[in-house]
Amino acid sequence: MVRMSSGRWAMIVVAVAAMLIASTLVVWNLNNRYSGPLPRAATERLNAMAEDAGTAEEDADAEAGMTEQQREFLESTQGEAGGGAGSEAFEAKTAADQFAQARTAPSGIVAPGAYSAAFAQLTGLASAGGTWSDVTRVPYDADDPVYRDFYSNSSGGSGLVTGRITGLAADAVGHVYAAGADGGVWRSSTGGGAWTPIADGLASLSSGALELDKDGALWYATGEANTGGTSYVGNGVYRLADPVSGTLTPANRVGGTELESTTINAVRFTATKAWIATLRGVYWHERTGDMTTPWHFSFAPNPTFLPGGADASNANAAYKNIVNDIGIDPKNANHLIAAIGWRSGDTYNGFYESTNGGTTWVKINPTGAINPKDIGNVSFGYSGDGSKLYVMNQAPSLLNKAVGTVNSYLDGIYVSNSGSVAGPWTKIADSHKLANSGSALKQSIGGKGYGPGIQSWYNQFLVVDPSDPNHLVAGLEEVYETTNGGSSWNTVGPYWNFYFPCWAPDSVYPPNGTPNRCPQTTHPDQHSAAVGTVDGKAYLFVGNDGGIYRRPLQGTVNGNGNGTDWQSLNDGTIDALQYYAVDVGLADHGVPQTPAGDGALVSGGLQDNGGSLYQVGATKMSSNFGGDGGDVLVDPNNGCNILQEYVVLSLEVTQTCAHPADPNAIIDLSKSTTFDVAPPDINARFIAPFAADDKNIDNWIAGGNSIWFQKKGFAIRSGSEWQKVYTFANAGRVATAVAYSGDTAIAAWCGPCNNAGFTRGVAVGKYNGTSWTWTESALAGVPTRYIAGVTVDATGTLYLAVNGFSRRFTEGPGAGVGHIFTSTDGGSTWTDISNNFPDVPTNSIKVLASGALVVGTDLGVVYRPTASTTWQKLGTNFPATVVMDVEVGPDGFIYAASHGRGIWRITAAGL
Repeated sequence: MVRMSSGRWAMIVVAVAAMLIASTLVVWNLNNRYSGPLPRAATERLNAMAEDAGTAEEDADAEAGMTEQQREFLESTQGEAGGGAGSEAFEAKTAADQFAQARTAPSGIVAPGAYSAAFAQLTGLASAGGTWSDVTRVPYDADDPVYRDFYSNSSGGSGLVTGRITGLAADAVGHVYAAGADGGVWRSSTGGGAWTPIADGLASLSSGALELDKDGALWYATGEANTGGTSYVGNGVYRLADPVSGTLTPANRVGGTELESTTINAVRFTATKAWIATLRGVYWHERTGDMTTPWHFSFAPNPTFLPGGADASNANAAYKNIVNDIGIDPKNANHLIAAIGWRSGDTYNGFYESTNGGTTWVKINPTGAINPKDIGNVSFGYSGDGSKLYVMNQAPSLLNKAVGTVNSYLDGIYVSNSGSVAGPWTKIADSHKLANSGSALKQSIGGKGYGPGIQSWYNQFLVVDPSDPNHLVAGLEEVYETTNGGSSWNTVGPYWNFYFPCWAPDSVYPPNGTPNRCPQTTHPDQHSAAVGTVDGKAYLFVGNDGGIYRRPLQGTVNGNGNGTDWQSLNDGTIDALQYYAVDVGLADHGVPQTPAGDGALVSGGLQDNGGSLYQVGATKMSSNFGGDGGDVLVDPNNGCNILQEYVVLSLEVTQTCAHPADPNAIIDLSKSTTFDVAPPDINARFIAPFAADDKNIDNWIAGGNSIWFQKKGFAIRSGSEWQKVYTFANAGRVATAVAYSGDTAIAAWCGPCNNAGFTRGVAVGKYNGTSWTWTESALAGVPTRYIAGVTVDATGTLYLAVNGFSRRFTEGPGAGVGHIFTSTDGGSTWTDISNNFPDVPTNSIKVLASGALVVGTDLGVVYRPTASTTWQKLGTNFPATVVMDVEVGPDGFIYAASHGRGIWRITAAGL
């Protein structure tokens, strides 16, 4: 969550940082039951849910009259000073841009076929080590009352959570299918719960869409397509004829390699064809028959930017043919509509229509209330009888406005009462109307903040009740419902319960029966929805950044218009958690753990799900920090000593596992056992790096635009205790990875970090016990690509893990010349040691005590034994998901933080 969230900007301007630290928004209970400050995590998350400087792409920058480097600086400094710290949409947008930069720099569009080649290289490696086990496949309690320190969002009302769910499908007899953002497909035969993964044998677990065909077949489109920061491409579409008992395998792929390395927004069906909306236009395939024949290309507005086209190497090629949704007229299968466009605007943006089954397409000039020149990210919703067509539209004009001047990027929700995409369109909702429907985002409720639709470029779904054309459910940050065609609305799934009169610091979810307490809500940031039947009753299922929730389709609401009948389906059997980082320490039995386990304490930082704490062997996991969780550092000798990042180098430290002795600590900073210790940096990556000296746990470095050093360890209590020891050449340069061992440290940087003009480098530091000296490395022979991981071994040897595919994936200079590099002379010269390393982006690298290397990649973990030059695949049983961080625990295990399937571990014995 943003602490309102999908994330947050941190400590860029000292004055703003001080403002945030002192933030004491007050919620007034109109019934005089509670009045007091909210948890700081909640306050910060709401304070600036979305200072968004607009697109990071060059074309939009040119329209705005500034260079990309100027815009980056604006986003990281003026955006913060303008009130953007802690902003959800700003955080999510920042993450989106930065992760895209890391994956696509320096330029171009990924080519089909390369994904299969990379996966084949990885799976073709010899295996080493034992079997991986999923550490975090247990219930994750976002509202655990034991961990309500001042930086917690516990009591917000989300209950049990998991990671982002981007696809949902449900049948008429209780089978539910959920697709994790990078976690593959999960099946429940109980209407939600007791989940089983059914896609772990596939090359990609990145999920774009999930749909049940009329014959009962399940279609799984890989490649998450919401243009969010942690969205990864896929390798095509799969069809499972018997999803009730079957498992998806590579043999279930529909077509060939033509849809690899792209993303897919939607799957729709006619009687004979499956239609898909992709990042590269509209395609179709026969629903039955030979599934191995290629997909048929139907339409793209700018075909020269497709792979193989004259403009395929253009830095903005990936933004020129985005199909956000496709609709099929229930009255006429040959009548198709498509919403095509980039969220920040382009000349091709708009509605398109085919009246001859996709043979030809025409751009439509819609009439009525909608502005045809301001169409961005769009979702369609046909009524079951085709009498009405609904649309949700995000406005590029709002997204591109100056920082701090926009409350929402939502243009509105519209209806065409004729069912025609040409209209006339009538607006039935906008941000203001939704805010007044019981929303937690109404500014008069939460004070300064941002309104519904501030992340409409990222959060969208529309579902029309199959039996009632006037019953519509809309997903943005919250879930909204109208039963009268849009005349009135209810916020049936509010962002959270903070700021409502029914909230209290001791709230427990599910509700404990105390009168007037808030009911459970959903997690924020909605992405998918489905209607299904369980035990003869129709249910609405929604997927969001916190997992899967359901309520009756004909549900009940309280006096504020909030649903009273939500149920979390995240029972711990589904592990779709999206970690950025993991670290491990031994259990300190002097600090109460809830519940107690018998192993080490594992901490992690999660996309939109805060910081997690789990004692191996326990029956559940708890959230002890709120908002987004970034990097994390744990004392190996005491797992309750934790340094946790919100995002952007906003750091908090605890020596109690964030378990306060006084329950009022959640609203009283003076009773908190967690302390804000962010260094006063002017710029930092969304997930900013920091590390401890692996020879002295009390010595830390952290990287933003500067490198910061402190030697008080977990006893640090203020950001002023950091010492600035090095600053990169300009404000646009930011650290991407740091490592520290004894007298040697290394910090990789990029800046600009976007496609156009991408640059990167490394600074090597030497510490003499009193002062630091730093030297920039020329990186001769190292490709001009994003450096995601660095490490230093006991002898001072340096290692780099380079992100980005080879030329088959990313057109541009410097690609295709290696992934792992080393230097034995302090960075003066570098040697490529990739050898047989698979052509897969790398994210993290660690040296074991034996001298062996462990590397986290986008498709698993790779290992090189001591004194060997040959790489192997580490362990068995690990799904093909993104590994963001690898760490060696004090308990003899190697831990891998995946960005879609939780935290896994394998014994380090013998490696």
